[in-house]
Amino acid sequence: MGKLLFWLLIGLLIYILWRGAKRRSERRAEDQRASAPEIEQMVRCEVCQVNLPRSEAILSHGRFYCCEAHRRDGAV
Repeated sequence: MGKLLFWLLIGLLIYILWRGAKRRSERRAEDQRASAPEIEQMVRCEVCQVNLPRSEAILSHGRFYCCEAHRRDGAV
């Protein structure tokens, strides 16, 4: 009877450890999904045709530019 109880306890311990590892991996995967960067829209400079993120572009009269010099050149 002692051997049976021993093996049941070992099996229960393995199950508890496996379940804890599974929960940790699910939490880690959830954290990675939450921290994934958002995709940003790309726009093209009207002068040099370089693509750049919209947040870094200069918008002038409905057109996007990569720098102030190109904004001045494109306004002509």
